[in-house]
Amino acid sequence: MAPTRQEREAREARERLKAYTARQEVHRRQGNRRMRDNVIVVVGVVVVAALAALTQIAYFTAGPGKAAPSASPSATSTPAPSASAGRNVGAPDPSVAEDRTWTGSITLNAVNLRISLNGAKAPQAVAGFVTDAKDGYFVGKTCHRLAQNTDFGIIQCGSIDGKGGADPSYSYGPVENAPSDNVYPAGTIAIARAKDDGYSNGHQFFIAFVDTKIGSDAAGGYTVIGTVTSGLDELKSRIVAGGIAGGSSDGAPNVATTITGVTIK
Repeated sequence: MAPTRQEREAREARERLKAYTARQEVHRRQGNRRMRDNVIVVVGVVVVAALAALTQIAYFTAGPGKAAPSASPSATSTPAPSASAGRNVGAPDPSVAEDRTWTGSITLNAVNLRISLNGAKAPQAVAGFVTDAKDGYFVGKTCHRLAQNTDFGIIQCGSIDGKGGADPSYSYGPVENAPSDNVYPAGTIAIARAKDDGYSNGHQFFIAFVDTKIGSDAAGGYTVIGTVTSGLDELKSRIVAGGIAGGSSDGAPNVATTITGVTIK
């Protein structure tokens, strides 16, 4: 028997409902999938951003992009006291001079100069000279300077480098036994030093071969340690008479001059 009209309409209604329900399910599933995909994308973006941030932090705090630390100001250290600040460097005790007169000789080339040193008036400087003589410092050192004019005449010897250089490990002061009138009579043996620095006395000494006037400076005069008691005329005739290099009034002697011997007792 053929279905009635009501039965066909009921069946078609059920089929329409079934189709609608199926479409709704598909739509729901698609929505859920889109939401899940969106969540995954968002989470992925957040993770990537976090990783990027961590990478940058690591790069600029521990890796090759680490910035150099900025310099911070600091107090300047106080330099150690220098010889010119008022202390001796490597100098012997003044007691070595024994508060007495020392005698001996200085030989320049073949010129023998007899000498007398006053350990009572210049104890520190005489102690230095006596120690240098006993240690053999002077032998082989040169006389690098000869200077002469109307009221000035000296020969200077004993530099560490043969050119007038000071020994950085040896200096002392203050000035002792300097003449009050700035005159160093012929035969005077005195210690050379730097201008205005009373603590720059060292190995170098000069011998005045004529009465010589040397003005005082901020440190005073020059320490007189003693005198040449004989041989001065021979010094003048055999070395000084040869003149000064380049015809100057102050420079190296034309007659190359070396300390060949020093005795002291």
